[in-house]
Amino acid sequence: MDQFKYRAFISYSHSDTRWATWLHRALESYRPPKELVGTTTVRGVVPKRLAPVFRDREELPSATDLGGLLREALAQSQCQIIICSPKAAKSRWVNEEILSFKRLGREDRIFCLIVGGEPYASGIAGREDEECFPPAARFKLGPDGELSNEPTEPIAADARPGKDGKQNAKLKIVAGLLAVGFDALRRREAQRRNRRLVAVASGAMVGMVITSGLAAYALYERAAAERQTVRAEAEARTAKETTKFLVDLFKITEPSEARGNAVTAREMLDKGAASIDHDLAQQPTIQATLMDTLGTAYLELGIYGPARPLLDRAVATRRGLHDTDPVPLSESLSHLGYLLELQDEFGNAEKAYRDAIRLESSKPDDPKSREELARTLHGLGFLLVEEGHFREAEQTLRDALSRQQALYGDVHPDIAVTLKDLARAVADGGDLKQAIPIMKSALAMQRRLRGSEPHPDVAEAINDLAMLLWRTEDYTASEQFFVEALQMERRLYGEKHPEIATGLENLASTLQDKGDLAAAESYYAQSLAMRRDLVGEVHPDVAHTMHNLASLQFDRGETRAALATEREVLAIYRKVPDGDQGAAVSLNTIGFWLTIAGKYAEADRELREGLAIRRRLFGDRHPDVASSLSLLAHLEVAQGKFPDALAAARTAAEIYTSALSATHWRTAFAQAAQGGALTGLGRYDEAQTLLRHSLEVLEKNSGAPPIDRAITERYLDRLNRYTRTREPAGGQATRPVPAQLPAPAALATSTR
Repeated sequence: MDQFKYRAFISYSHSDTRWATWLHRALESYRPPKELVGTTTVRGVVPKRLAPVFRDREELPSATDLGGLLREALAQSQCQIIICSPKAAKSRWVNEEILSFKRLGREDRIFCLIVGGEPYASGIAGREDEECFPPAARFKLGPDGELSNEPTEPIAADARPGKDGKQNAKLKIVAGLLAVGFDALRRREAQRRNRRLVAVASGAMVGMVITSGLAAYALYERAAAERQTVRAEAEARTAKETTKFLVDLFKITEPSEARGNAVTAREMLDKGAASIDHDLAQQPTIQATLMDTLGTAYLELGIYGPARPLLDRAVATRRGLHDTDPVPLSESLSHLGYLLELQDEFGNAEKAYRDAIRLESSKPDDPKSREELARTLHGLGFLLVEEGHFREAEQTLRDALSRQQALYGDVHPDIAVTLKDLARAVADGGDLKQAIPIMKSALAMQRRLRGSEPHPDVAEAINDLAMLLWRTEDYTASEQFFVEALQMERRLYGEKHPEIATGLENLASTLQDKGDLAAAESYYAQSLAMRRDLVGEVHPDVAHTMHNLASLQFDRGETRAALATEREVLAIYRKVPDGDQGAAVSLNTIGFWLTIAGKYAEADRELREGLAIRRRLFGDRHPDVASSLSLLAHLEVAQGKFPDALAAARTAAEIYTSALSATHWRTAFAQAAQGGALTGLGRYDEAQTLLRHSLEVLEKNSGAPPIDRAITERYLDRLNRYTRTREPAGGQATRPVPAQLPAPAALATSTR
């Protein structure tokens, strides 16, 4: 794999985008069995992850060839996967991609995933339209580089109903990519013990006894309380059948099943999931309960693939029961929402959470509905923070908090967590001063709950408070809390642990902004060495620490060194799974520094790529998209592209105003770019109003980076020079030239 950038290139018709999206995520999240990792096959050394896998996002240009970008991606791909369907068989572009890949001499590395139609139907009279293989997949390549008449039989996995099925088809593709046996992959994770699931099952059975047969909802702590219901007889029958199912699940009746002592939690979950349809075909209520239970167990173990269909079916089955009790369905919706959030399907996750809230709100007098409603509101609020909808997130979390306080009183672990997340929403929404007392309340409650002994939740709250104080430029207090958090984490985890590396990095950040660059560099170096020792050279945590080290170099005025370090950061993010968000931050940072250095062509390329990534990840109205647009606008002001700068800056300011506020420093910096553009267009009065307002906001807000204030001051100085030299009424004003941004020395920057 070393000579290839991509493990595979997925070719597909855009009518099959749903399948391409599923396969792309499934492959990049797949972890080969530990016993295979590091072994050597004809494809090279079996890696820990299959990422990256290339999937084009847009239609190809209407030209006769593939275009340079996709041609290069094909050349850099070790294998090719074709999603085969009647649409794909008729796609000119899919066929061209296959031909191009075969011409690279890699015909034996092409794998097909059949999702519809029929193989070789083109040779059956009357069924030609059902053909799923493109011509380039059905025939061999001739010596002249063109398709011959000699048929070939492509290596194919069949995801159609009644064939391999979706999961086995995926494993067959993986087996081909790695050049390992299919059976070896089916036995994946055989070394993991079943300790956790046994504990879960034991707790479930105890719960069944305590709650008189309501164990269907006692497998997890969040559903361990008694169910208030008028259907005791039906629930008792459900509990009895559920108990029998769980007991049978943990029986190993055949010695061959046990594989010695290597029965894993995953194997037992797989066994249970496979038994639900067969053993409980006539009992949909019990089926739904167990699908939700096992789906959530997969979720808690971080195994998202099989969790999704179980939770989807639990929701669908419970909807079909038309149950008068909303709690079971709302629980399944909440579990599904959390899974979708983890899979970055924010829109679907939000819909699931809101459906759950609607159900839970329908029975306000039901104690369990009130409890579930508070919990689901908290889940939705956290999701809204991730989506950048900070004001709605704050309202939702405050609603959750008031309901939790009514349920539990003044002190409770759930309340402490909600307070912490509320502080984050308020801070990210632009009100750091209001966020700090909320975070202090969360910390005080954690200390009261946990006592004098060190606890991870207390350490996390101390660290989060330190982070808020750092953002307000209270570096002395921030340093004190970061030191306290680091000391507690050392008692919890020892001297070498990811949390210790994070603590060192946080302390370095506050020392950097305090002006003690030598001490900051020392702590960054310690953190970076620890992270590399723990996770290797290519890991997001390593990239994050290097990004902060680059910012220190930039603060020293070492722009060339900072850019070199940040390009290493970008290279890491391009290699790791799910590295797009980090890559976008890195591209934005590089683009901004290049803008300041006057290297506009390079800056334009980096900023536009970062913007494209963020639009693909978040849509068009996310604050991160506004960040990219804002920096692009400042670059265009520097280049003298004033109309383009004005349009980009206005859009950024509108997004920030909606997501944050009209007086947030990020909004003000976008408006400063508007002012710079208006100056360039000779609209001085409008420019002066915007620039004075922007500078006032930036000077009042301690969270604003000094370099943003310096750039705004530079725009205002330039405007004042031109207004002073403007000719009398009726004359022609002198047209401004593009603005040179301030030099980087001693100007702190922030993550963009």
